[in-house]
Order: sequence, then C-alpha cells, then structure tokens
Amino acid sequence: MRTRALAAGLSVAAAFLWATYYVFILSLSATPTAVAVVFYPFVFGGLGYLVWIAFAGHARSFVQVWREPLSYLRVALLVGMQFSVVAATYLLGPVDASLLSLVGDVVVTPLIVLAFFAPVGGAHQRAVFWVGLALAAAGGSLTIVGGATVRPVAGLGWLVAAIVPVTVAFYFLLTARANRGAPGPAVVGQSLAAAAGATLVVAAVSPGGLGSLALGDARDLGLLALTGLTSFTLAPALYFSSIERVGLFLPALLMVTIPIFTLSLALALLGLVPPWAALAGIPIALAGAVAAASGEHEPWNRLPSS
Repeated sequence: MRTRALAAGLSVAAAFLWATYYVFILSLSATPTAVAVVFYPFVFGGLGYLVWIAFAGHARSFVQVWREPLSYLRVALLVGMQFSVVAATYLLGPVDASLLSLVGDVVVTPLIVLAFFAPVGGAHQRAVFWVGLALAAAGGSLTIVGGATVRPVAGLGWLVAAIVPVTVAFYFLLTARANRGAPGPAVVGQSLAAAAGATLVVAAVSPGGLGSLALGDARDLGLLALTGLTSFTLAPALYFSSIERVGLFLPALLMVTIPIFTLSLALALLGLVPPWAALAGIPIALAGAVAAASGEHEPWNRLPSS
C-alpha cells in the first residue's frame, strides 16, 4: 500500500508539472515560432538529463541507446508529439490540449498494452476496470466537445486532435519498455538530445531557416528553459519512477489530473473559463480513472541482462 501511495504521488506530481507547460507556452510573447517553442525545451530538458547521466555514471548506457534502431522511433514520436501539442495549445486551447494528452494516457495507453503486449497485473480482468476506462473516455470526450463551443475545432484542429493521443501513448509506452533494459536517464536523455537535433534540422529547412529559432525576448528564453526543466526533465523522471513501482496502468490513469491542474492554472493565471459542459467532463473522467486504477497493479520489473 505504501508503494502504491508513493507511486500515485509521483504520478500526480508529474501531472502537475506537465500542466504548467500550457501556462508557460501561452505566457510567451507573440514572436517565437512553433519550431523555437519545440526546440528550446528539448535543449534544456536534454541538458538536465545529460547532467544526471554524468553524475549517475550512465554514460556507457547512454551511448548504447544511440545504437538501437527503436530509439529513433521514440525520437520521431517525441518530435511529432511536441509539434502536435504546441499546435493543439494554440488551435484548441490549453485545457483541450491537455485533455487530448489525457486521452492518450488514460484510454489509448491501456488499450495498446492489452492489444500488443503482455498485460501487466490483473486489474484489466475486472469489470470495474473497463467501466472506469469507458467513463474516462466519455468524460474526456465531453470536455473536448464542450471546449469546442469556445474555440471550434476545424481544419488542422481535427488532425491535431487525432495525432496527440496516439503519439503520447506510443512514446511513453515504448520509453517505459526501454527503461526495463536500460537506465531511464539514458533512454529519455537520448530521446531529448536526438529530438533537439531533429528539430534543428526542421528549423534549417523551414522558410525562416535557423533564424526561426531566434527569440526577441530574454523572458521567453527563461520560460522555455523552465519548461524544459519541469515538463521535460522532472516530470518524465517522476512518471517513469512511478511506472517502475506499480506498472503502466496506474500512472497512466492518474494523468487524468493533468486537465484538472491545467484548468486551475488557466483560471488562476490566464483567466480562461471553459463552458459548463467542459467542466462537467472532468469529474466524470476522474471518477473513471479512479475506478480503473483500483485493484492490484504489478510493477514492471527490469529485464534480465542478456
């Protein structure tokens, strides 16, 4: 029970840190490009992990991860996820963007685990798990639909709405699996470093060239650095630490708290007020996640060395 409570606390703390992402991004000046908004958090998050790797003695594992072909699929998912999340934040608003991430964590991740991988623990064998999963999906959908009355979804918005949950689910699932055979800092650090390099290439071939990475305001650099340290260094560390203790299902389901934190921060700091339908979806999704998270959840133990 103590391990479960600790894992839940780590997951909720990670959810809060991820929720701050939307506030930081919407607090930027109007000048940064989407490429810059994606690039700098990768850089500062990667630097945070490189320091961790150096002090923890994971340099050899870090080099080894670069030799694994699957690591570049994780990089592609991470880059795609961040560009789509940035687009969702501006096209749909911060609360809806966080809810799309919620759908990826709370609904898509468990379904992928059950469909493609050996199930972890026995919680999925109980009816309450499936009822809770359905409620979480319904609550998230209600909030997204309700939010669309404030900022209608159209054109690219629908494409973004489809991409975010899938990239979120597959990136975190594949990273959690990689963490079973290699130190987590080495796995996540490689993803962030390679993602920064890939985004640099995107900037170079974009219409503005490398000039698209320019920031006209030192405050923007500070906000993006803070985003890198909170959402890209600390939050993943807490989240994957929780997964090591209780497996994938419980931490993923607790990501239902991201939109709750996002809504609270948006109300307090940005003055954004979603309609009642969007608000009503949050407790429904929360109740569903609590129901699905009940029961035993076995840890994802590290794989034996080959």
